[in-house]
Amino acid sequence: MEEHAEALEADLLRYYGVDLLDWHREALSSRRLAVLVRHLPPDSAFVRAREGEAAEWRLTDHLLAAVVDHLAIANWMFASANRDEYADPPEAPVPVPRPGATDMSDGPPADRAADSHTPTAAELARFFG
Repeated sequence: MEEHAEALEADLLRYYGVDLLDWHREALSSRRLAVLVRHLPPDSAFVRAREGEAAEWRLTDHLLAAVVDHLAIANWMFASANRDEYADPPEAPVPVPRPGATDMSDGPPADRAADSHTPTAAELARFFG
């Protein structure tokens, strides 16, 4: 709390009309202060300062990012399947960046890279044959 005291003070005034100095004056109990802090909304300055960009992403944001990613993959698969046999394959789509996610522009993480490989033409022919 000390690290983000200014954000906390602003939020207590904004959302609850409570002055943080009331705690120092003993007009606000520690228990009440803890309850108010614990239940600050995700868009509060204190929560954003503490959690960063992840505080701004709600369930709908994650679902929309997943929809965009899946649509991009479906379009990529359609374009790959319907391209000229001798044409260069289209570039794979890049996922929508998410808070806390590592940069995937270099490829899959090392633990996933070992498990996956690009199928050969013979493997694809067997699969679709």
